[in-house]
Amino acid sequence: MDAILIMKALSVIGIVLCVIMMIWKQGQLAKTPEGKANIEWGLKPKNLIATTIVGVVANFFDTLGIGSFAPSSSAFKLTKSVDDLLVPGTLNVGDTVPVCIEAFLFFDAFNIDPLTCVLMCATATIGAFLGASIVSKWDRTMVRWGFGIGLIILAIIMLCRWGGWGPFALGNVEYSEAQIGTIVDGRIIHKVGEDIAAIGLVGGKLVIACVINFLLGAAMCLGVGLYAPCMALCVLIGLHTGMAFPIMMGSCAFLMAFGNGPKFIMEGRYDVIACWTQAIGGAIGVFLAYYIVKSMNLRTLTILVVIVCFITGLLYLKDAITDSKSKA
Repeated sequence: MDAILIMKALSVIGIVLCVIMMIWKQGQLAKTPEGKANIEWGLKPKNLIATTIVGVVANFFDTLGIGSFAPSSSAFKLTKSVDDLLVPGTLNVGDTVPVCIEAFLFFDAFNIDPLTCVLMCATATIGAFLGASIVSKWDRTMVRWGFGIGLIILAIIMLCRWGGWGPFALGNVEYSEAQIGTIVDGRIIHKVGEDIAAIGLVGGKLVIACVINFLLGAAMCLGVGLYAPCMALCVLIGLHTGMAFPIMMGSCAFLMAFGNGPKFIMEGRYDVIACWTQAIGGAIGVFLAYYIVKSMNLRTLTILVVIVCFITGLLYLKDAITDSKSKA
């Protein structure tokens, strides 16, 4: 069976699993005073409207690669619509359905090489599962400093490539019609819309990409998002920018659907109603953004990635500064 079809099927299974578990757990929670209070709190008009809007907007930007956790958690706090204690669970459970929809839509949106997609998604997911033991010795603040500075530097390099400025412009590679279907310097060349670009990797480049994606998955245990670094990785290793979308979304979808999401549901540590509004509103946001991203050409997608990396880099630096102040 086609590998992409299997991954799309896993995305659907992830959605079904999440919805069934949420319905089951809500029935259990409704039988306890704490659970009933949780449900009634979420049904207040102010909270219901706020969390629905957050679901649509945050997951719209998530589909663009900016991520949904940071804007969602900030919005929950500003609107006081979700208890701070329940925010981590609400983010992981509520965003499972939208992220699985993202993965389902993007797995075949850009004609990505199946083996490259499967291996990079698998290594990131394994990295996230094994991350607790791998990152236990990492310093969260230093990781955020590193990611923040690194992403801004990478964004500058990508911007120079995009504009053809300075020495980094030499990194631009243009492929011809004659190279379609061939392997050039470890990259599988194919037609993507109007572009002729790399849709996959082989050999050493594939190994390097998988190892780095494994580490990015592990870093998620420190609260460091995978989307922007994965985007930068795909672009800098020479893949068509669009290939980053199925890779980063598939990595996070499988982790959330089969790892973090069920864990938080079983513990009941999430806002029940906010998760439903995130799931439904988030799905709407994903579909709106999907058609925007899919219609972009290579140059426009690249500048989108540059913007995402700049924004995410600044957010990491902000968190690193906050961490440093708290330690002082």
